[in-house]
Formats: sequence, C-alpha cells, structure tokens
Amino acid sequence: MGPDTTPPKGFARHFRPSPLTEPWEPLYSRRDGDVIRIGFVSARPHTNSRGFVHGGMLSALADAAMGLSCGQSLDGASLVTVSLSLDFLGPAKVGQWIEVAPKLNRIGPTLCFAEAELTADGQPCAKAHATFRVVRPN
Repeated sequence: MGPDTTPPKGFARHFRPSPLTEPWEPLYSRRDGDVIRIGFVSARPHTNSRGFVHGGMLSALADAAMGLSCGQSLDGASLVTVSLSLDFLGPAKVGQWIEVAPKLNRIGPTLCFAEAELTADGQPCAKAHATFRVVRPN
C-alpha cells in the first residue's frame, strides 16, 4: 500500500490541471486570498534516479503556483514566465507532503514578481523566484 495522499486541511483537488501535471496527480491547492498554494504527497513517479522528488517537478509546480497567484491578484490576467530560478535547500522524499507557498513581491501593469518557499513535511527544500509578463487580450 502506498503513502496516504490525504492533503492537509483546507486543500482540495487542484482546480487547474494541465497536460504536464496530469501524470503527477493527485495535486491539491488552497487559496489564501490572492495566493494559491499547491501541494502533493510525493510518490515514486515524482522522483529522480536517486529517489528524491525531481527538481524539474518542483520547478514546474513553483512556476504554476507563483503564476496563478500573480494572475489572481490581477483578476485572472494571463501571464507568461520571463524568468524562474530555484535554490535547492534539501531533499524531498517519497511519502512527504510537498507544498509550494508563494509570496507576491510586486504586481505591476506589465510585470509581476513573486517568490515561493517549497517545503517537504514543513522543512524547506527549495526557494523559488520568478518574474512574469502580463498578457492582456488585444
């Protein structure tokens, strides 16, 4: 039997699946005002050859959580990622609750700046920074 995939209180199935994240399901999210947290219970399909959650997966979910949060603060505006960086602070292992907690630093009419703390069972595993361009319909 695999790990318990029950999310913490306040999290529900993620409202914005994508073809990229489909194989990683179940993903969960929680709205805290304009901030959207994303989380999941890590399992073997999320790992690299060393058995840790793959950095690419952490990067993709950090990008998604920060971008969705910026979009929420701009009444659902579309955004594209201009830059994304992650510092990996520690391993995320199978069976841990992985959570991306964004913080909006500056929301402008054309650019948005955000950061996020990624944790594994509450312990920091990565820190992300991103810049997004606001794309408005013509």
